[in-house]
Amino acid sequence: MRMMSIASGSSGNCIYIGSDNTHILIDAGISRKRIVDGLVKAGISTNDLSGVFVTHEHSDHIKGLGVLTRKDGVPVYSTKGTCQGIVSSSSLGEIPEELLHTMNRDSEIQIGDLTIHSFKVSHDANEPCAYWVSDGKTKAAVCTDLGFYDDYTVENLKNCGCMLIEANHDVNLLQVGGYPYYLKQRILGRQGHLSNENGGRLVDRVLNDCVKTVFLGHLSKENNYDRLAFETVKQEIDMSDSKYKSNDFDIRIASRGEESEIITF
Repeated sequence: MRMMSIASGSSGNCIYIGSDNTHILIDAGISRKRIVDGLVKAGISTNDLSGVFVTHEHSDHIKGLGVLTRKDGVPVYSTKGTCQGIVSSSSLGEIPEELLHTMNRDSEIQIGDLTIHSFKVSHDANEPCAYWVSDGKTKAAVCTDLGFYDDYTVENLKNCGCMLIEANHDVNLLQVGGYPYYLKQRILGRQGHLSNENGGRLVDRVLNDCVKTVFLGHLSKENNYDRLAFETVKQEIDMSDSKYKSNDFDIRIASRGEESEIITF
């Protein structure tokens, strides 16, 4: 399997996961042009996409869906609540009804040689979810936009060879920053976003022998920066009682504006 972050952050999110035969996106919150440019790096085009799996209906996750469905005919999959949010979004234009498919959380869809499984996360959206994807041999996951994690989250992320985990903000930067109080409380709340510390603790809980790469994603432009997220997550892992340490695998930052390298695992 292969995985690549095309974009990750509050300005737009789009992650590619694929096998030799089947190719999907998790979210399409950037322009079609940026998606096309990112897919070129993976050696494919929008014609090769079997679907876009949407985590929730906030604009930084669905911005490119309208054009991608109308111009390229790419099917869209998500929960009923998220699909309702997509349809009601005034910025996307009309999305062909036959391309919109609903799936329940804690359910699986088989597309080609990939199994795509949705699982619940806590976020202030209609019916948000995260996804893991498997070709039967290995497993990848994208898990962002969640205010907290629990044993259920950990169980869904076990045995991944590659994953993208949220490290949205540094708590101190957020608290002393210029955001209004209500927004700070939203981000820090149980339907908000994972801090660097909590992202690191989640990564530590799901480490296993097959982990090759962990992307840290959805970094806040205002309340975080790459080196701080990277070092904080490393520290959380290295200070834990786990047998795994941060130098046992590759930690990368999923950039807001640039595609990552393609990770094969």
